[in-house]
Amino acid sequence: MNVIKVGDKLPLFEAKDQKGDVFSIASVLHKKVVVIYFYPKDDTPGCTQQACFFRDQYEEFNEIGAEVIGISADSVKSHEEFVTKYKLPFILLSDEDKSLRKLFGVPTHFFGLLPGRVTYVVDKEGVVRLVFDSRNAESHFPKVLETVKKIV
Repeated sequence: MNVIKVGDKLPLFEAKDQKGDVFSIASVLHKKVVVIYFYPKDDTPGCTQQACFFRDQYEEFNEIGAEVIGISADSVKSHEEFVTKYKLPFILLSDEDKSLRKLFGVPTHFFGLLPGRVTYVVDKEGVVRLVFDSRNAESHFPKVLETVKKIV
């Protein structure tokens, strides 16, 4: 399994977003700083808290030239409901076959039963500048925002 590390170039990938449209990372790469966060499951306490943080900070991320993309194994329909329920303004990608999780090397926890929570910050050159792996959703917030502000 590949493991994307700080200093690596972000690989190109595509996946369906919450509207069922195919989203290509190439559409934002080299144009904006990209925050990609993998999370376990839509509408669970930690994942909702994490999504709402990105929602509440989205305008700030946007103003400084960053795009936020959330990825989980949930279906397009589940993402659509999650986006609607919490008014999420950013892209959620469906990784039902876990191919993106494998591409990035996102670990699982608890004997492979729980999908990992990892956030990546990628600069405008497409280079990964932060890989933050923590099951604690809250701990991602300050680190991600600080890193984005440093590299824009």
